[in-house]
Amino acid sequence: MIPWLGDKPAFPPLEQALAEPNGLLAAGGSLAPEWLLLAYRNGIFPWFSPGEPILWWSPDPRLVLLPERLHISRTLRRTLRRQPFEVRLDTAFAAVMQACAAPRGPGLGTWITPEMRSAYQRMHELGHAHSVECWRDGRLVGGLYGMALGKVFFGESMFCRETDASKVALAHLARLLAERGYGMIDCQMTTSHLLSMGAEEISRADFCRALAHWTPLGPPPCRWPADAAAGFAWP
Repeated sequence: MIPWLGDKPAFPPLEQALAEPNGLLAAGGSLAPEWLLLAYRNGIFPWFSPGEPILWWSPDPRLVLLPERLHISRTLRRTLRRQPFEVRLDTAFAAVMQACAAPRGPGLGTWITPEMRSAYQRMHELGHAHSVECWRDGRLVGGLYGMALGKVFFGESMFCRETDASKVALAHLARLLAERGYGMIDCQMTTSHLLSMGAEEISRADFCRALAHWTPLGPPPCRWPADAAAGFAWP
């Protein structure tokens, strides 16, 4: 059994999270900004399907990517050198979330519910949530979104409508974060795709210690300049 959360932002100790399903910690609560900020600072994130209550997770181990350790394959590096996309930041956050919410195949649903989209749009308006977008000929063809607290970026989802568009978005994000001295990108759940790009698993305890160090650092929340990730040279 997991606890049901009340009206005030508060979470049980992470050690109470279930081993199966890995990291399920609690249900209920709210997606209001004060809940989300408390959750992310403590290594917790919401993830639930339509018709379910809000479910809060903190898996162990945790998948993270150190920005300077992003692995760029030879094929992706050639794409980056060609610069087939215009990369922008924070110019189409709602559209990126909508694209990420699209079902990935016949009969498949999405965890990015209207409630989630509304909550993260509010976090974007407050300067906490950001999008990295790939554009071609005025069309949004790929991108990702997530939360930035202090000097940690918490990746949420990505999408791709043209080959390598989401990988290009991730490469530009990692490069930008490395130049700004960010400590890590939280990838939440382990996937072979992210492992191939340099992500690595660490224990939940180590992840939380890293959060305690990195999240108090950095500038106040704000919208990122649209062209902050443009013009990178890729040797």
